[in-house]
Amino acid sequence: MAMRAGEILAAATEAVDGDREKTHGDKLMNHQNIAVLWDAYLRIRPNEPLTVCDVALMMALLKIARTHSGEHNPDDYVDLAGYAACAGEMANTLL
Repeated sequence: MAMRAGEILAAATEAVDGDREKTHGDKLMNHQNIAVLWDAYLRIRPNEPLTVCDVALMMALLKIARTHSGEHNPDDYVDLAGYAACAGEMANTLL
């Protein structure tokens, strides 16, 4: 059965106000770390539109940022490898 709007909002509230801080660290610190990494990435390719590979690589950077806050979470490394693999596959396809 599809979730209704209120159920989606309740699930989102639980996600952002629940135990995620323990796993991923403080929201502000986590997003600051992501901003620093994404900013650095975007500085090396100014004035170029983002590609599908860029998106996958930036998501990998998000996972790297998460390794610097919160508790050790093996899922961050699995996701990091997955995003890198997707970027590599897409890069090969686009050549």
